Amino acid sequence: MSDAPDDLGIPMKPARPTGLGPNGPSKPPTMPPRAPDLARASEAIRSPEPLRRVGDIGTQPRRNDSEIRKLTVGREITLSGEITSCDKLIIEGSVEANLNNCRDVEIAETGLFKGSASIEDAEIQGRFEGNLVVRKRLLIKASGRVSGTIRYGQIEIECGGQISGDIQAQPSSEPSEVMPDVTSVRAAS
Repeated sequence: MSDAPDDLGIPMKPARPTGLGPNGPSKPPTMPPRAPDLARASEAIRSPEPLRRVGDIGTQPRRNDSEIRKLTVGREITLSGEITSCDKLIIEGSVEANLNNCRDVEIAETGLFKGSASIEDAEIQGRFEGNLVVRKRLLIKASGRVSGTIRYGQIEIECGGQISGDIQAQPSSEPSEVMPDVTSVRAAS
């Protein structure tokens, strides 16, 4: 062994001088050179992941950019069908779909979405046509055009942005439930 620290960072005791054994001069033992432990080296570089407890099954940690389930529909691309379990949808082309279980949608100036979407946040610079439920914030930029049945938690429309159709705010206490009709509530009481 030598005076150099081992791979755990713990200094080692110096080896006994060679050539002086209990019976006089001796030959040093031959040991093969140690190969570097690549698995340990890579563990030292990675940051440790938090431990998950069995009781934490219902809670999900916040995802960083590399873990986000992101779908980008590029310019001059047309996509139709159903989109589910998408954290972020970026539309630069044309999408005709039903969008469920999605958190954020961005429609670029060149983008068009036709269909229905139930999402957390939306930023629209292009066009949206259909049924839109935004549980948190709907942002319509100056070049944005939104038409159809729209439900939102909060809305922001830049100067020049357009919105048309059946538009209603949802209460923040119960964003996913449909508001009862006032006339039916009065008739029931």
